[in-house]
Amino acid sequence: MKNKFNLRRLEYKLAPYAITNLMTIIIGAMAIVYVADVAVASTGRDVSLYGWLMFDKAAIAAGQLWRLVTFIFLPPTTELIWLIFSLYFYYIIGSALESELGAFRFNIFYLCGVIGTLITGLITGYATNEYINLSLFLAFAIFYPNYQLYLFFIIPVKVKWIALFDLLFIILDFISVGTGGKIAIVVSFINVIIFFFRDFLYELQRIKMNINIRYVRWKNSRK
Repeated sequence: MKNKFNLRRLEYKLAPYAITNLMTIIIGAMAIVYVADVAVASTGRDVSLYGWLMFDKAAIAAGQLWRLVTFIFLPPTTELIWLIFSLYFYYIIGSALESELGAFRFNIFYLCGVIGTLITGLITGYATNEYINLSLFLAFAIFYPNYQLYLFFIIPVKVKWIALFDLLFIILDFISVGTGGKIAIVVSFINVIIFFFRDFLYELQRIKMNINIRYVRWKNSRK
């Protein structure tokens, strides 16, 4: 309760400075980076804009501090069709989360994800915005578990099942890596842990209960 109160007090003081439509700004920057990279590539020069913007621990130590921020704006894919789909989906997710949390709390949620990813990069030497984007998706799945996506534009799947599938892979990674890797994974999702850990536990318990109920019904029908 104390942490919740402190966040409310912080929100009261800093809410006027929150960035509204944050996700729109981020995906807009991703689109600009993509177009700029295509333009640079079309000149025939052996230069990659992505290479100048990505997180690179050694380059940052050498003074290229912009990489601490610019990796956020790297597009999730270089395939145009998938990029359009991805950016549109991130727009839906970001807008929905900002609507649910409010601009200030969504800013804090995203900032925690960025900080967690940076700490992971300093631990492992490698960091991308992939975990940040995944944390947004997991948060979206908590608020809208029955939102339906179409895999390959054909197969309808509720986001809660995709989120659980992703969570399973995260858990398997956590089990298989060493101590440094475990710390990196936990820190990468510190925003989700801070904001939604109890919600995750509740959703898992609810799904388990539904599975047990269906199993009991099936077992009784066999008698």
